[in-house]
Amino acid sequence: MERSIIHINVADFAVAVERVLDRRLDGRPLIIAPEGAARATVYDMSEEAFQAGVRKHMPLNRALRRCRGTRVLPPRPDRYGQAMARMLKSALPYSPLIEAGEGDGHLFVDATGSSRLLGPPVDVAWRLGRRIRQDLSLVPIWSVATSKLVAKTATRLVKPLGEYIVEPGDEAAFLAPLPLFLVPGIEPGDLARLNDFNMIRVFQAARLSADQMQTLFGHRGRFIHDRLHGIDPSPVRPVDQPSPRVIECLEFGEDTNDRLQMERSLYRLVEGACRQLRRQTLAARRVALVLEHTDGVRRIRQTTATPATANDFTLFAHARRVLDLAWTRRVRLRRLTLVCDRLTYPPAQRLLFEPERRMAERQDRLVAAMDRVRQRFGTDALAMGRTLAA
Repeated sequence: MERSIIHINVADFAVAVERVLDRRLDGRPLIIAPEGAARATVYDMSEEAFQAGVRKHMPLNRALRRCRGTRVLPPRPDRYGQAMARMLKSALPYSPLIEAGEGDGHLFVDATGSSRLLGPPVDVAWRLGRRIRQDLSLVPIWSVATSKLVAKTATRLVKPLGEYIVEPGDEAAFLAPLPLFLVPGIEPGDLARLNDFNMIRVFQAARLSADQMQTLFGHRGRFIHDRLHGIDPSPVRPVDQPSPRVIECLEFGEDTNDRLQMERSLYRLVEGACRQLRRQTLAARRVALVLEHTDGVRRIRQTTATPATANDFTLFAHARRVLDLAWTRRVRLRRLTLVCDRLTYPPAQRLLFEPERRMAERQDRLVAAMDRVRQRFGTDALAMGRTLAA
């Protein structure tokens, strides 16, 4: 039986929620960002601000120069979480298999096999969109396809308003003319590698066989090959299933409070977590550390990774910052646990500025090369110098 996956997406979700609460914001440029914070970055922006050149995670002062006269509001995640909960409640009558984003306006609904009870999946998507408009005054984009990959790509094409139906069997033809960066799961490093061969469209890269892809990307090659052909067997998780996460733990042979040893050990944990993330083709949007002291006291701190990452170097920078927040006692440490959650597809959008983009691409290529060596010769074939004493 062909699967029927509905993707619901409320574009610029935080802005949409704020406009429902204050109709005076309609039709004018709006940026969601912590205005008074040092190094504040854009959390979300309206379509008007986007057209003026504002992007998510852009420094706020730069965004204000690009879109002068825009209104700035502080992020209110509690409001967005409540709106997501109401969206989920609206979708529950249609399927037990509903995968919701965390305050971002995305829902995957598996409507496979429900035609006799609820009608065709297209009708289900239309009724669900209408119900969300009635219950929350939000206007969603929706799409119907045979996989989460194709459904999500389809909603990207019709943003900020519209709907898209990809018929079974048309997945490869639908993807073929699209730019590679629109395909979920294709990372910036993949884009850079394919761009070296002047491949910027899906149909150009899809000409390569699975074996040729593996020559270019190692163990990721078959995954990328499947993505470019619209193959995505990943299921829609049940509503009550906990969100996936990656956990790495280290218990010290002797309790320690040596900073250098802690950073070495933390990097080992980060390497292990990132390998797991890359094998699953996921990226972490949140990084947490649990510190357990000799006297039994536990300290837990976390930070948000924006954009989501599965790169060793980037994730370690976040983890080291969390370590600084959590390690405030002189008592020795017994155990260190790294938790990566809020997992998502790696972001494909490349950085705006050339020096940052070059650095990120070099790091992605280095990590990919290390993965290929370790896959062929074993995990211990390569090691970073800082981890040798860990």
